[in-house]
Amino acid sequence: MSDTQTSLRNNIRLLGRLLGETIQRHLGETFFDKIETIRTLALQARHGQLQSKQTLIEILRQLPDDELLPVVKAFNQFLNLANIAEQYDSVKRQRSNLDVRDTIDASLAEILSRGITQQELYAAIDALSIDLVLTAHPTEVVRRTLIRKYEVVAELLEALDHNDLSVHEVEDITRTLRQVITEVWHTNEIRKLRPTPIEEAQWGVAVIENSFWQAIPRFARSLDQAIRQCTGAHLSLDRFPVQLSSWMGGDRDGNPNVTAAVTERVILHGRCSAAKMYLKDVNALIAQLSMQFCSEELKSMVGDSEEPYRTLLELVKDKLRATRDWCQYKIDHDKALDLDIYHCTHELLAPLQLCYRSLEQQGLSVIANGELLDAIRRLQCFGLTLSKLDIRQEASRHTDVLAEILQYLELGDYKSWDEQQRQIFLLQELRNKRPLLPVDWKGSADTNEIIDTFRVVAGQQIEYLGAYVISMAANPSDVLAVKLLLKEFGADLNLSVVPLFETLVDLAGAPQCIDSLLSLSDYRTIMGDHQQVMIGYSDSAKDAGQAAAAWAQYQAQEQLVKLFHQHATPFTLFHGRGGSVGRGGGPTHLAILAQAPGSVNGRLRVTEQGEMIRFKFGTSKLTTQTLSMYVSAVVQATLLPPPEVKPLWRKQMISIASQAVTSYRHFTQDNEEFEIYFQQVSPIKELGQLALGSRPNNRGADKGIKSLRAIPWTFAWMQIRLMVPAWLGTEKALEGANDQMLKNLQDMHRHWPFFRTHIDLVEMVLAKTDSDMVEYYEKLLVDSRLHPLGKQLRQQLSNLKDSVNLIKRQSHLLDNEPLIRDAINLRNPYLDPLHYLQAEMLRRLRFNKEHQDTVQQALQVTIAGIAAGMRNTG
Repeated sequence: MSDTQTSLRNNIRLLGRLLGETIQRHLGETFFDKIETIRTLALQARHGQLQSKQTLIEILRQLPDDELLPVVKAFNQFLNLANIAEQYDSVKRQRSNLDVRDTIDASLAEILSRGITQQELYAAIDALSIDLVLTAHPTEVVRRTLIRKYEVVAELLEALDHNDLSVHEVEDITRTLRQVITEVWHTNEIRKLRPTPIEEAQWGVAVIENSFWQAIPRFARSLDQAIRQCTGAHLSLDRFPVQLSSWMGGDRDGNPNVTAAVTERVILHGRCSAAKMYLKDVNALIAQLSMQFCSEELKSMVGDSEEPYRTLLELVKDKLRATRDWCQYKIDHDKALDLDIYHCTHELLAPLQLCYRSLEQQGLSVIANGELLDAIRRLQCFGLTLSKLDIRQEASRHTDVLAEILQYLELGDYKSWDEQQRQIFLLQELRNKRPLLPVDWKGSADTNEIIDTFRVVAGQQIEYLGAYVISMAANPSDVLAVKLLLKEFGADLNLSVVPLFETLVDLAGAPQCIDSLLSLSDYRTIMGDHQQVMIGYSDSAKDAGQAAAAWAQYQAQEQLVKLFHQHATPFTLFHGRGGSVGRGGGPTHLAILAQAPGSVNGRLRVTEQGEMIRFKFGTSKLTTQTLSMYVSAVVQATLLPPPEVKPLWRKQMISIASQAVTSYRHFTQDNEEFEIYFQQVSPIKELGQLALGSRPNNRGADKGIKSLRAIPWTFAWMQIRLMVPAWLGTEKALEGANDQMLKNLQDMHRHWPFFRTHIDLVEMVLAKTDSDMVEYYEKLLVDSRLHPLGKQLRQQLSNLKDSVNLIKRQSHLLDNEPLIRDAINLRNPYLDPLHYLQAEMLRRLRFNKEHQDTVQQALQVTIAGIAAGMRNTG
């Protein structure tokens, strides 16, 4: 066992011991012994002792209602503490083997060794554009209150990780750790009320304040040093390669809680928070920059001041205060004060850059490149709003608005027009200088809400906004409609309007749609400086299964790259990835390197969703590590793209995707019993009662699978350890491979990053599945007539495991990934009691109405605990 593995186990053992002491103090020796008995039996059961398993199940089934909550709470909190220890271990391994700077160094050195020149490498880094879009999909189970306490636990583990600590210092840190864990134990895990969109946005701001704010300067310095060592040049002072955007408060697709008023308030909150954060930086700089000598340029701004830097920064501070007060007053009173405030980033950036140039000219580079440069980097990354806000709306809502307007104006039935008629009308109106709408016109409530949103958009600086995303886009008219509405209300037409192609049919049609759009000369004049296209992962996977969806996404990217080159159009592909493999998730580095050749052309936009924000950006050091992975992978994918797909590989993948989607839809869409089985075996109905996010689980009033969103669909299968969305269909496509096909699949896995990543991610999911546990849920909750369906699913799961092992030439899953395998094995004995209890509580709630409030609360904690143990929700 390595030193880092020993350290990880020691940390987990320490946190587990302190949690046990806390439980013992609160609930007494007898109850603590019961929890220890459950834990011991679960460990023995995982080591193959059948009698221990039967005893464990019997003890858990006999627990009275009032003991359910403390038992599930204990196992839930242990799994959360284990996650913290693992996250810290990840950062520590990076630091002990290759720190973040060295990781970038190693990546850049590898690129240079492959024939790329220093000039080409620097040019690629200088043009780099990575936009991380934080989203508020309902997947984050853990409350913000607990998240902050978990961050403190991580900080204390780091504080303990020093060889030079005295006995008293160790005792002091351990005492604080014990206190925080006690606070965690006595804090309610589950939200009582759903967060509002504004509260979700405030959570996003908290992530930036607590993690990104410190990480960005640290990462910038590491990247600068790596660039200098590899190319002799510095990271540009004019721009920063990483930007942040958000959907929190802007994503109104299917969420009636996100209104125009909410969007405006979220932007104001962002501006207010940014002003407060920059004020702290400026105050620190005022205290620091006491130097007397300055450049003539600075002197011309402040006159003969004895402390010119402080004089200039005092003016900046006054304007930042005014900006903060203006925003807060607008939030509180819905009207603005007459104050001199900052409206755009350049206004605040200019005086900071002036100070920087002056210090450089005076030979004070060591000061210029300290906290002042950190403040400049932050401003370049975060802007005046901390993150840009995307607006997302479903395409049919814009169609409804235009149909209502045209009906009022007696210009025709827009909905009945074909695509060509719509394009002609929209382009004509885009050229027309007169308004389309009468000033006093009032539409329906739904239409007025859409129109109010465009008015809010028009009232913002374009730098406050990331993009306008059109979900369920299918035709050029979907994009032109948004451009027309932007024009109508005076918004900046340079705002990126992004069609989102989600389903298998839409992905297949995306190239033709974009080709038609770019062929319109009038559109090219209003497009902006480049075109952005979003690839949807969640809905395509739910629609067709992971294998078929992944191939459809890859093919769409291939064709889009060719089209953009044909039209000589700069482009960005926006990847709408989820957290789980079933929704396009997976390790960042692998996902980027597996994209189609040319699709990562120095530009990447990608969603970071739900609990993955915490796992990737939960602390400043984790954030620095994640940013390093992003930059390394994007530069590598840009300069060293993956090989073109061999004809034989393409033919094989087409066959796999075709068989996979047929099998997947046979179960999920053609088999009436499948939905009944899903509703009975999983906690899907109960998930709807969790206050996870502001958005409903279903689109519309229908509660069936078809209208169910991809997130709860994936979440429910994960809870019972079957993970259907990530693998169903793939097993049929791979089963029974003859020697030649197997040889071809092995060759694809070895040499084709796309296929290798797909199989490796499927393997990781399969390692987390548990057929015995699924069967236990089934026996307790599912009508016996549906048991053959469950048995068939489990058999196909087993077949796929065999196929993956053959392709990877291994005996067992994760033979080559010991860290992942050990992490899963560590969690299983703590997950098992939660699973058994969850199934038992579902039985009590569904079949015995006497068991309600107490059981319901404990059930919600099992959902949170299993999510923590699986490190995935949706």
